[in-house]
Amino acid sequence: MGLHCFLLVLCFLSSASSACEPSYRDLLNLAFSSVSGFYPPPQSDCLREIRLSFQNLSGAVSWMHLRNITTLETLDLSGNALEGSIPGAFWSAPALIEVNLAENHLGGPLRFDGSSLRFLNLSSNRFTGAPDLSRLSRLRVLDLSGNQLGLAPAGMRSLSFLHYLDVSNNSMAGEFPGDFPAVDELRFLNVSLNNLTGVASLDFLQKFGSAAFVEAGVLTDESPPTKNKSVRNHRKTRPLVIGLIAAAGTVTLGSAVALTLYYARRRCGTRKGRTEEKDVEATAEVGWVAAARWGAAVVIFEKPLMELTFADLAAATSGFGRESLMAEAGRNGPVYRAVLPGDMHVVVRVLESARPVEEKEAAAAFRDIARLRHPNLLPLLGYCISGSEKLLLYEYMERGDLHRWLHELPAARPNTEDWSIVETWENNPANTRSTTTASGDWPTRHRIALGVARGLAFLHQGWVGTRAPVVHGHLVPSNILLGDDLEPRISDFAVTLSTSSSGASAEDDVYSYGVLVMELVTGLTKWREEDVERVREMARNGQGASALDPSLQLEPGWEKEAVECLRVGYLCTARSLEKRPAMQQVVALLKDIRPDTTSSASFSC
Repeated sequence: MGLHCFLLVLCFLSSASSACEPSYRDLLNLAFSSVSGFYPPPQSDCLREIRLSFQNLSGAVSWMHLRNITTLETLDLSGNALEGSIPGAFWSAPALIEVNLAENHLGGPLRFDGSSLRFLNLSSNRFTGAPDLSRLSRLRVLDLSGNQLGLAPAGMRSLSFLHYLDVSNNSMAGEFPGDFPAVDELRFLNVSLNNLTGVASLDFLQKFGSAAFVEAGVLTDESPPTKNKSVRNHRKTRPLVIGLIAAAGTVTLGSAVALTLYYARRRCGTRKGRTEEKDVEATAEVGWVAAARWGAAVVIFEKPLMELTFADLAAATSGFGRESLMAEAGRNGPVYRAVLPGDMHVVVRVLESARPVEEKEAAAAFRDIARLRHPNLLPLLGYCISGSEKLLLYEYMERGDLHRWLHELPAARPNTEDWSIVETWENNPANTRSTTTASGDWPTRHRIALGVARGLAFLHQGWVGTRAPVVHGHLVPSNILLGDDLEPRISDFAVTLSTSSSGASAEDDVYSYGVLVMELVTGLTKWREEDVERVREMARNGQGASALDPSLQLEPGWEKEAVECLRVGYLCTARSLEKRPAMQQVVALLKDIRPDTTSSASFSC
């Protein structure tokens, strides 16, 4: 009997103890209790991933509460405005292997009490030092670029598994390569914009590219300074020397590859009846390709260990030939489809109109574009700067663009009737209702309109940490791509290296969006200014129902929603700029018409 009572008491104490232990959900709430913009997940019993990048979070995280989530493997809080320092004990979280805190306002010294980390990105913060990195012995990727490190972090030589290292733009002192991991084992290295001393061998220049050593303070072993000249004077001439070395290699490699590509195209592209004249035309097609720097690295933001070069892009696009061409040169250049290693399907845009800027400036511009992350924007996956050529990589969207989905795919319910309001459109025979609307599902069209509005509102709210809006300037259905779930993604935005400026404003984007909504509701295409005015007049006079696409499958209540959406298009296309609503207001109007509560934050078990 006594033993039975003892066991009961023991069970009671055990249950009471477990009841007092905070759950992972409680720990998460405690960790972000001082962070504005944070919303807890619906379920967090076995957290393995927390992905809250670019969520407009600000404030200080309670890191030790996160450390106590013992199942946490991946933490991504990049692209926010988080502040404060990080205690060394945080890094000893038992399961943590990947941390991305880039582009925040975090600072102070970095101390590590021991860690099983494989991936660590702390770039673009305010960290002032890293006394000892030797405890990160399993690290494979380390990015400390864009901080305030006065000295090269101690213990880097112990990082024997490291493959990717970026410590650029820190103005830090140190010895190269003595203070660094075994450089021969690295796949990527960037030490530019520092005050290092030492020598970068020609092998290092060829392996990592001259850009990795721009204004790094190190010398090349090809051009030692004379006794009568200071190191400072020699450093001023170093970029020219490096450029000449790189240029010589480029000419030699480019000529060889051009010949190889020419004969490969002749061998593989020959067809019965093909003339020699067509062969010559094919080689002229890739003239710029042969002149490019074939060894130029392809930077994939989410896969820093992926080793690709311009030569790989050329191979994946058949030398940027017509068989891979998806779109002719438009506002920002031609687009090609490519399948990269790992079955990564991408599109490659060649910026034909890009102005001649330094590689460092172009890379910074592309990183800025990549910071614009939103579920309704097509993210920039990576880039390649190959000499004067600049290429951008985006995800390939199997469903194509909105124009194709709305007007070119087989109709869900074919429509062969003429528009009943003939008198308002008789002067524009080309602007007839499409007979091949891809879907008559009204909720899907509304969801597309809402998604585009959300993406555009995100652009207009400005870069993270600034108030400068991003204006698209060319919002048309062909620039709206659709995912497998038909969620829209805005493409062709913020290409900042264009030689010409459209001078477009946020109000111009709102007008273009209004026309896009009209197209979704009416099913019409080829819009002119007078066509917009006719639809505006119909909406103003209460005739909006007459303008609806007859192919829409309108269940009870849906017709009213479609007419209300047409009213939104009316507001957005107001003649007076001041009367056009902001895109945040448009989002609110569309949500009132048909509520939607999707979220882009990610918490995974």
